[in-house]
Amino acid sequence: DSEGGLYVCMNTFLGFGREHIERHYRKTGQCVYLHLKRHVIEKVPGASGGASPKRRNAKLFLDLETNSDLNSDDSEYEDEAKLIIFPDHYEISLPNIEELPALVTIACDALLSAKSPYRKQDPDSWEEELQASKHAKTLVQLDNGVRIPPSGWKCSKCDLRENLWLNLTDGSVLCGKWFFDGSGGNGHAVEHYKETGYPLAVKLGTITPDGADVYSFDEEEPVLDPHIAKHLAHFGIDMLQMQVTENGLRDNDIKPRVSEWEVIQEAGVKLKPMYGPGYTGMKNLGNSCYLSAVMQAIFSIPEFQRAYVGNLPRIFDYSPLDPTQDFNTQMAKLGHGLLSGQYSKPPMKSELIEQVMKEEHKPQHNGISPRMFKAFISKGHPEFSSNRQQDAQEFFLHLINLVERNPVGSENPSDVFRFLVEERTQCCQSRKVRYTERVDYIMQLPVAMEAATNKDELIAYELKRQEAEAARRPPPELVRAKIPFSACLQAFSEPSNVEDFWSSALQAKSAGVKTSRFASFPEYLVVQIKKFTFGLDWIPKKLDVSIDMPDFLDINHLRARGLQPGEEELPDIAPPIIIPDDPKALDIDESSVMQLAEMGFPLEACRKAVYYTGNLGAEVAFNWIIAHMEEPDFAEPLATPAFGEVASSGAAAFGIVGLDNQPPEEMVAIIISMGFQRNLSIQALKATNNNLERALEWIFSHPELEEESEPALDMMNMENNANANILAETGSEGPRIKDGSGRYELFGFISHMGTSTMSGHYVCHIKKEGRWVIYNDLRVCASERPPKDLGYVYFYHRIPS
Repeated sequence: DSEGGLYVCMNTFLGFGREHIERHYRKTGQCVYLHLKRHVIEKVPGASGGASPKRRNAKLFLDLETNSDLNSDDSEYEDEAKLIIFPDHYEISLPNIEELPALVTIACDALLSAKSPYRKQDPDSWEEELQASKHAKTLVQLDNGVRIPPSGWKCSKCDLRENLWLNLTDGSVLCGKWFFDGSGGNGHAVEHYKETGYPLAVKLGTITPDGADVYSFDEEEPVLDPHIAKHLAHFGIDMLQMQVTENGLRDNDIKPRVSEWEVIQEAGVKLKPMYGPGYTGMKNLGNSCYLSAVMQAIFSIPEFQRAYVGNLPRIFDYSPLDPTQDFNTQMAKLGHGLLSGQYSKPPMKSELIEQVMKEEHKPQHNGISPRMFKAFISKGHPEFSSNRQQDAQEFFLHLINLVERNPVGSENPSDVFRFLVEERTQCCQSRKVRYTERVDYIMQLPVAMEAATNKDELIAYELKRQEAEAARRPPPELVRAKIPFSACLQAFSEPSNVEDFWSSALQAKSAGVKTSRFASFPEYLVVQIKKFTFGLDWIPKKLDVSIDMPDFLDINHLRARGLQPGEEELPDIAPPIIIPDDPKALDIDESSVMQLAEMGFPLEACRKAVYYTGNLGAEVAFNWIIAHMEEPDFAEPLATPAFGEVASSGAAAFGIVGLDNQPPEEMVAIIISMGFQRNLSIQALKATNNNLERALEWIFSHPELEEESEPALDMMNMENNANANILAETGSEGPRIKDGSGRYELFGFISHMGTSTMSGHYVCHIKKEGRWVIYNDLRVCASERPPKDLGYVYFYHRIPS
């Protein structure tokens, strides 16, 4: 519907707007394009003064997404197609059988009748429809007292911890064998069915509020279980309560959730629409609000604006022949759409007067649809490629990972978020310490519920709520816990216990504590409030709290100080490597697995991350996830090596490759993901016998080797004046940081409505030109009451000294 229409290259079938078609012609030499244009024709009033009777318009033949209302009473729409021959812009109207060769006519007809590629991406268009099991309605469940915990499962016959299935009759947890998802096992679930005849099982790890993967042994195929919530509740998995809560079917849950939705979206307040550059909304593609909220915040940052929109001509000129598969092109395209103002124009005065006279309000067809961007950026990712709701914080990290891997010239805009964390680990028995540093992009603040300032009100509210629920009365007015921000900051800085700590001073396991401090402060500080957790009843819960987030933040007191006088360092001795007789029996730290799962990552991916990083903790495993989340088998069950493979392919998992061989690629990828060069990562691992934690210490303790490792790259950095300030004072390559003061000002926040990251809605508030603006999908309005106390992810920028 744009003024210039769409030009489709008849060689590559890529589409371009009028402003980009000349660039594509000059770049590729392709000279034949199919020009598509949709015309809007005002209907002629009938004799009675009203519009002509509505009829089906046969002149629409393009299956294209449109912002127009094709069923409007006031307008008709007509599609036009013609061939354009460059460079003379010679036009051939279609259809034209007489002048065109048969093959050209066939190609044009096929293109005009083709379905939109985005319809093809719709899972409903290709997924095989599952049928309800004949056993679901009459399934008998044994009253044997079995209760299934939310984690730590293993096969009751072989101790296998992946590809596990819960039998819905007796609650047995057993491993599968070559089921419909292609994963393997020892077949104990099938054997159990043959022995007992219990027909239905659900795969553990697939249970969500929307359902689960259910298999019928009797019918020998995956099936639907319409009563899955009831069947799971029998074993203590209270999905029925979560599903009902998500759909708002229980009266006693409606009021609190509506209240949250109203406050965050500023419902009930007349908000003034905003138009122009930087005030462009984004269409919700179906649970894509997490993407919209993050991208609005990202492109409010000058460094990202300069890197992509400022470099747009160069990015477009040097994009590959298929720009749909180029990250920088898609980022530049999206940024231009949000910042140019071309898709955020106020209605004309004549239109407003007409609406007032007719006493109607027509929504403005402004905003952009990020379909191509979402399709590319989520390609191959098991979660983001789906139409399910996702965690905005997880998507932010996914985006930063892609930015890191696709640099824009000499400038990497993600540098503004990167900072170093100093971790001080102390052996409680010997009192000796170890200092390490790691890279991070988000400050995660725990919610200090015990510090609520309205505890009496909360206790009284809970009693009234329980009484109302028992008596089936309407619930009392919601009382939300009020948490001081200072308490959350204090909880962040307090020591935490280190699980399974091995003391090099004692050369044995001991109690250990860890504290984290900022070794550097980023240009832009991203703060996540850790509101989401799992209950013992399997229900993902959100802590509905109000935190007095400050407009101005000073965290200079959290600056790392390094080794202090009187402190004695732990010896640089690695723990002994113990290879079990059966590699499958290697214990996986389930506490680390659940920490990662609470961030929103797939459970099987979390288990693999902890396994491949040798149980070194959630932080190291998190880096593994960031480095591997694009891999197609990212969320597939962990496949441990057979005993005979330990010395070869299994060696990477246990870190036992000899010094003369290449280090495990898994460990190299983890260090590279932290911002270090590949050759330096390999050198560090070889020097520390492939001990990941010691390799990181080695890198920070050998800056002179870092300089020698990449002389050419160092020279390039010296020539690049724009980025000279991001190098550490040591002059080492290392992770690129922008250190400075720890004083910040709030300029944006993302809020979530709903009970878990798997459902609900996201909106974004950004401070622009001195006032707050709310971005709620396509709606962009001046904010009257920004709910800064209910946010989930906050964005601060450094205050210049």
